[in-house]
Amino acid sequence: FFDQLFFKIKLHQLINKYFLVVIKKNNKYKKMRDSFETMKKVGEHVTIDFLGVKQEYSPDFYSKVIYKIAKKARVEVLNIAEHKFKPQGFTCVALLAESHMSFHTFPEKGIISFDFFTCAKISPTAALDILKKEIKHERAVVRNFDRSNKGVYEDIYSTPGHKKYYVVDDVLENFISKVGQHIEILKLEEFGNALFIDSELQVAEKDEKKYSGQFVNSALSLSKDNSSAAIIGGGDGGVARECLSKGFDLIDWYELDPEVVKVCQKHLPKICGEVKANNNVKTYWGDAFESIKKVKDSKYDKIFIDLNDDQFCIDLATKNMKGLKRILKPGGVITAQVGCLSKKPKQIKNWMGVLENSFGNVELSETFIPSFDCRWNVASSLFKSN
Repeated sequence: FFDQLFFKIKLHQLINKYFLVVIKKNNKYKKMRDSFETMKKVGEHVTIDFLGVKQEYSPDFYSKVIYKIAKKARVEVLNIAEHKFKPQGFTCVALLAESHMSFHTFPEKGIISFDFFTCAKISPTAALDILKKEIKHERAVVRNFDRSNKGVYEDIYSTPGHKKYYVVDDVLENFISKVGQHIEILKLEEFGNALFIDSELQVAEKDEKKYSGQFVNSALSLSKDNSSAAIIGGGDGGVARECLSKGFDLIDWYELDPEVVKVCQKHLPKICGEVKANNNVKTYWGDAFESIKKVKDSKYDKIFIDLNDDQFCIDLATKNMKGLKRILKPGGVITAQVGCLSKKPKQIKNWMGVLENSFGNVELSETFIPSFDCRWNVASSLFKSN
């Protein structure tokens, strides 16, 4: 084990040394700047895992194959480092003028792994036909991708068998706030600047209005009264902006984390607009449910609960529903974003149960949010006067 580990460490050091030489030699890359905007594609990378390999090949075999691939891909082999492990296994790395090529074998698993990264003009996938002919195997798993400024960010709703990713052009913010939330502002290729909290997408520039618009319109569909509203959460400011657009005279905004609001104002100005500067909006920082204990009875026509769509927040709302009902006017409406019915049916059932038990009625509405890649639901209840 230590023999293999020591060899791999030395091998990586050697690769890094040659890679720096390659960059200087070819003079193809300018000094990287802080902004991702200035970066471009630097090369292409292919990995191939050959499965069901029953034969062990000699070191000379791999050297010959490397030179065959190099000739077809028109790359220059600078050096080949190799090591045979005991009792089995083999590693070799070809250092190229254009980067590297490598093999690593797992005879006990019947696998040979190959990777080829190059900044040359010919794609490294040129190696595939040669390798398929040279290595007897049952199946080949091929992955091909560009090495560039484009990153990927896994959707929190991915499953082991169904992975989904956002393509990221830039990372504008990435920090843990003072209240302990992991806040990220990412520039997404398809959806523009987007807010992620604790690795989950909250809003994106391109389609945020679908989310906030549905939120406010669902409440107004049950009652047109719009003199006053309370917003629980909603740090991006989209729901507050929609309330202003619908003519609400007074909006009390209860938000836990001022740092969320600050980064959204900086990077998502189209979403939050001039919310903070509007005299109709008053912001209360900290625990919303503690703050509303000081609010007079029957103050609001509408209450919007824009918290996370998880069981913790359902339990939190349930615990404080008596206080929410107290500050809602008779004839008023309480609306909560409850998540995606197709992804979390039990969660939505729980949310609807909480509202049904408290108000005797509940209505569910939905709209498709492209950045969420699903139909998103909000649940509303009317506080019927006796």
